[in-house]
Amino acid sequence: MTDTTTTIRHAEADTVTGRVRGLWRGEPGAGGSAAFLGIPFAKPPVGPLRFAAPEPAEPWTGVRDALEFGPTAQRGDPGVTLIPEPSIPGEATLNVNVFTPVPGDKAAALPVLVWIHGGGYFAGSPASPWYDGRSFNRDGVVTVSISYRLGFDGFGWIEDAPSNRGVRDWLLALQWVQDNIANFGGDPSRVTIAGQSAGGGAVLTLLGMPAAQHLFHSVWALSGATADVATDRWEALGRDIARRAGVSPTRAALSMVSEEGLIEAQKAATAVAGPDGFTKLLDDGLQLGPSIDGDLITRPTVTSLAAGVGADKPLVLGATDDEFSMVVAGRAKTLRWIPLGLLLGKSGLKGAQRKAYIAANRDVVTRGHAALLGRYITDRMFKTAVVRTARARGAAPTWVYRYAFRSTQPGMVHDAAVHCIDVPFWFDCLDSVQIEPLTGPNPPQALADQTHAAAVGLVVGGDPGWPSWSAVPGTTRVFGAPAGARDIDPDGYASVAPLL
Repeated sequence: MTDTTTTIRHAEADTVTGRVRGLWRGEPGAGGSAAFLGIPFAKPPVGPLRFAAPEPAEPWTGVRDALEFGPTAQRGDPGVTLIPEPSIPGEATLNVNVFTPVPGDKAAALPVLVWIHGGGYFAGSPASPWYDGRSFNRDGVVTVSISYRLGFDGFGWIEDAPSNRGVRDWLLALQWVQDNIANFGGDPSRVTIAGQSAGGGAVLTLLGMPAAQHLFHSVWALSGATADVATDRWEALGRDIARRAGVSPTRAALSMVSEEGLIEAQKAATAVAGPDGFTKLLDDGLQLGPSIDGDLITRPTVTSLAAGVGADKPLVLGATDDEFSMVVAGRAKTLRWIPLGLLLGKSGLKGAQRKAYIAANRDVVTRGHAALLGRYITDRMFKTAVVRTARARGAAPTWVYRYAFRSTQPGMVHDAAVHCIDVPFWFDCLDSVQIEPLTGPNPPQALADQTHAAAVGLVVGGDPGWPSWSAVPGTTRVFGAPAGARDIDPDGYASVAPLL
């Protein structure tokens, strides 16, 4: 008779609040790594702490199981992400997940990657199987994913509550890494922070914050969407959400509103309706997210970077070529009958600037009007921000890339380098779940090897492996370039020049 019993191996490590028990995947010392999931870095943000600054987690006795992901701030399925990011119920939503090949080995001092998930600052989850640190562990990098409060709870204006509560969650989670990561084999003096979309915006925000500088040493921003919500817009939206919830904008009153009720009020207040609403979003930016509060964040991120904040830290940033093309992909047959001038004019692009933009993007025009409109949306929301950020950094070590790999999957993502498509390549997890609906069948492992190696290059050595923008402005690494095209483009963002 064959014994089919699977041996379960555990690993243990100490934290400042108590000992935790994780789970080994694979063989220790032979390419395996341990996962410690759902370790609280703060008290549950409920009751009196719901709209408060985060407070460090309470100590525990004995060994605490860290075998399953902790509760997430995301509730239900908001339907806004192309990444599998499950929602997990529960109150203790402020937690970290640690993946390490050497738990308990304080002498290992491996470099550390801290991942901040995206989701527009109102959705997303650190519990995605794509964010498993297995591949980084294989390459000698301890990996951490963190959670934070989302939406109004994390970022909404309240008359008598601390500002930017979600940002304060990031700061406390990063402090947890400083205090504890050596016990998981990591080096707190070599921490890289990285994230995608809102997570990319988060790490850029942190890079521009004087209060965060001691917590990390390099940054990778994938499709970073900073918010930098102006003070007046931040307060106006907070008052509007409170009004829709039927209460005054105070902690006491808002604490009486259920999670569900506040989410519904938030959805109503932030809804983007019709072409005019979308044009306003392009002009004004995100409504909920890190705000200029005069305390933690005193000015826009690009202004802080231009003033030299974070100039000692290597930065890699970039965007996919067609981030939000799927927004208009379903209207391709209708849009092809609308003259390009009128189509872009309705989206806010007019006159000589419009003509220059069309001329600079002739390659996209051949793919249809919907493709060009999607590219324009992408450029306004993401690619112009890449250029402005790189320029603001001046001589500070900065590398820029574009992600050009186009999905072969039929439907909304077809023939476009859409939002999120770079993430499974960056994590080298093409064998994970829900990859094909985004990339199409048989995504190229060679591209994952290149992308992941660049990420490891930054985390381990402070250099992703191609010439820097800071040395020669315009220099851009092109991942997934079509056959015969250059991998290094000397002016890789020239197509957005008319918008700058």
